[in-house]
Amino acid sequence: MTHVYNPLEYARAGWDAYAERFGAGSKEVLLTGMNPGPFGMAQVGVPFGDIPSVRDWMGIDAEIGAPGAEHPKRPILGFGCKRREVSGTRLWGWAADRFGAPETFFDRFFVLNYCPLCFMEESGRNRTPDKLPVSERSALFGICDEALLLTAEQMKPRYVLGVGAFAEARIREALAGMDVVIGRIPHPSPANPAANRGWGAAADKALEGMGI
Repeated sequence: MTHVYNPLEYARAGWDAYAERFGAGSKEVLLTGMNPGPFGMAQVGVPFGDIPSVRDWMGIDAEIGAPGAEHPKRPILGFGCKRREVSGTRLWGWAADRFGAPETFFDRFFVLNYCPLCFMEESGRNRTPDKLPVSERSALFGICDEALLLTAEQMKPRYVLGVGAFAEARIREALAGMDVVIGRIPHPSPANPAANRGWGAAADKALEGMGI
């Protein structure tokens, strides 16, 4: 691993717009992803931040800076990035199809990432937190666990769901003993074969199975 991006720093304006517009008050469901994708939150500061979804559906457009050390194969172009974040296209497309206006979705749901950092190898390949060395994971996960717990205490959700198995496992660790229902929905990444066979229907089925 050669580069680490923290969009909560250089893309703070995007995150602040998202949190201020949609994060106020208590939520019924917290959907928790793993960490930013290179063409999503890493670009615009919004979790699963597929740019057309963020700009056109959520109505967010913000000035984005740049990380201190930029990988030559992973430039930060902000809202000018032309690449789509497939996971975000699926997740936010599902939200728009099922709920219509973003305010209707965010009245009950909020979406965040367990870890806010984007990790890249020398080749530019994305490295997810579960693939970090154990010594690095231990320190990082302790901080992320605390942040998730504080968020849950603030938003008082009934359900805290991982978007994928990794996030669910971290939720169970971070919120052990808290009076919430913990579960998961499938990850919408194209790397998940099941997600390529109708992710929206699979997410619906998982939510309905938990009574949501």
